[in-house]
Amino acid sequence: MTDNHSSNVGIVIVSHSPLVARGAADMVHQMVGESVPLAWCGGNGAGGLGTDVAGIHEGIEKAWSTRGVAVLVDLGGAEMNTEMAIELLEASRRPMVTICNAAIVEGAVMAATEASIGSDLPTVVSAAEDAI
Repeated sequence: MTDNHSSNVGIVIVSHSPLVARGAADMVHQMVGESVPLAWCGGNGAGGLGTDVAGIHEGIEKAWSTRGVAVLVDLGGAEMNTEMAIELLEASRRPMVTICNAAIVEGAVMAATEASIGSDLPTVVSAAEDAI
């Protein structure tokens, strides 16, 4: 388990396509640098389209921040698997992870921008969801 004491909310990008997830993460890095804990995961365990609960869980752990983690997902299956990944966390950590109802690329950029200035989790989630 990662114990990142970052002063910024973490961001996780989950897509059925590893290329989409990586591309969105690249945009976030170009916009905000390394100031925000960031992880991305995409594709299923066999390398095809889909999402993987274990991969999402690893992403949450990688981007973990004591300020919380905002997760952006592309389709319903990604949301369902993210919910299962959140259930794998310690009970005390689960409330610190929020799934954003946002466009994945625009939402990730806006969430990370907001996180980079030290905003709290509800504000970061709101920024992602308002980006639509």
